Amino acid sequence: MCDQVFKLNNGKTIPAIGLGSWKSKPSEVYDAVITAIKSGYRHIDTAFVYGNEKEVGQAIKDCGVPRSELFITTKLWNTSHRPELVKPAFETSLANLQLDYLDLYLMHWPVSFQPSDVKQPRDADGHILLDDTDFTVTYAAMEELVGERLGSVGVSNFSIENFEKLSKTQKIPPAVNQIEVHPFLPQFELVKYCQDHNVLVTAYSPLGSSDSPLMKDQIIIEIAKKNNATPAQILISWGIKRGYAVIPKSVTPSRIISNLHHVKLDDQDLTTINKLIEGKEPHRLGDPYYSWQVDVFGLHKNDL
Repeated sequence: MCDQVFKLNNGKTIPAIGLGSWKSKPSEVYDAVITAIKSGYRHIDTAFVYGNEKEVGQAIKDCGVPRSELFITTKLWNTSHRPELVKPAFETSLANLQLDYLDLYLMHWPVSFQPSDVKQPRDADGHILLDDTDFTVTYAAMEELVGERLGSVGVSNFSIENFEKLSKTQKIPPAVNQIEVHPFLPQFELVKYCQDHNVLVTAYSPLGSSDSPLMKDQIIIEIAKKNNATPAQILISWGIKRGYAVIPKSVTPSRIISNLHHVKLDDQDLTTINKLIEGKEPHRLGDPYYSWQVDVFGLHKNDL
């Protein structure tokens, strides 16, 4: 059981471990959320684009735990970045989730698509239909939602460059930056930047992937044996020890339950895991460049 919470820059708190639901099929996610909440999770993460908000919401309604004890996050999708579309998108997510308020609403990507009922609108040649709405304008519309129906506003997949740009126009500093973080993509510079600027990182894909080489890494396995833990518990605990929230995804009941058990790693374990990336190229699981032709992470400047 992990009762640890992190304080956000607005004084609110977020549980250190949450259940992620990316790629969780609607037919599976209801049971996963029920299992998670009954096991002690109080932090559930979803997004409009996942296509499972309704099932997540039904599970929240049926779980038997008071809404006030739960922290629920969802995200604004790229097709709703125009200012006039932000509030309707937020209300759609609230309706899907059957909630009166959200704890956290994130801008899913700093990328705007043309408004569409299709999640990835494309032209006849298959190219993504981008929109010229700047993410600073979208974020300003999101700020207006904060109040009785929204506790905190934040971002996802934001770089230091994005933060520097947003800082010139924001009225409410982002409470969270949800990013991919694991030992093969430790994001040392970005994590430090967020911590220095009082933005809590939430790590998605903290285990790497469903068939992750991290789970088979001999050093991780040895540290797990030393701590009488599973490799997944070690990877989750590594993130918490670094000072941020983690949202491991699973629909398997035994793994959901196991992932909630936090291990207090010592400093040597932290250092050893931090060094796993030495001599290796960072391994990013999620890069939309090849699908969208948008260089979100500044990795493809020579390709453009």
